[in-house]
Amino acid sequence: MIQYETKEYLLQELETVAKWEKDQKGLWFWEKIGRVPFMILDRITPKMVHKKLGQALDEIGSYIQKGGSYLTSEKEVLNRIKKQTGNEEMGIHAVKEMPLQVMDDVSQAIVETRKKVAMTQGATTGIGGFLTLSIDIPFILGISLKTLQEIALSYGYDPNEPSERVFIIKCLQFVSSDVVGKQAILQELSEFNQASPNKRDQAISQLQGWREVMVSFRDNFGWKKLFQMIPIAGILFGSFINKSMMHDIGEAGRMLYRKRRILEKLEIQV
Repeated sequence: MIQYETKEYLLQELETVAKWEKDQKGLWFWEKIGRVPFMILDRITPKMVHKKLGQALDEIGSYIQKGGSYLTSEKEVLNRIKKQTGNEEMGIHAVKEMPLQVMDDVSQAIVETRKKVAMTQGATTGIGGFLTLSIDIPFILGISLKTLQEIALSYGYDPNEPSERVFIIKCLQFVSSDVVGKQAILQELSEFNQASPNKRDQAISQLQGWREVMVSFRDNFGWKKLFQMIPIAGILFGSFINKSMMHDIGEAGRMLYRKRRILEKLEIQV
């Protein structure tokens, strides 16, 4: 049986999201200066590594247009919701009717699972130091996109829709932006549901510069990834760094999608 939240409850949860938005002060100082050594390292990186990174970025960029291999399966997320609610007939279009608490629990479980996978990957690639970093960066980009898609599904949004993929890329961009960029993206996403189809098409067109988003995301690894380049010691650093990154991505995705769903629920009540 579907439970309907009261307006007071939804407004209270919306205030929680608003508080989180106010707390987004941009990058810490050490994260900002962290980009400098990474850019220096970028210059001395072997051409082969640059080529692999470029190919990975090209593949991820195509996600915006057609999804490709980065589109995640609905099945796993729907199975989580079925298990949570006991409703075996659950489909993607019915998820939006679920209580907010169910959406929160499912999305949180997804993030925790992805954090464990990212930790293992970071530890594994940390063994080889510099040489295996070229494997870890594309992996993190890919798992970030899939995690955000699963979060979208858990709140009743379909990542197969091109406009939804724009929202997902914006969530990814939010994580690697400074305080000015974060505020601009929050403003843009707050108007996302009210945007006309033409305006959403413009947003897709604007994201033809997706490569800048991905390069910015990569550069944000900064000197945190520098420590992962130390063979053997990189196991510890790689595990911690990947876990931290997935936490930030998961938190941003959950909060931004949570806000959308709360606003839509409030609109229905009105």
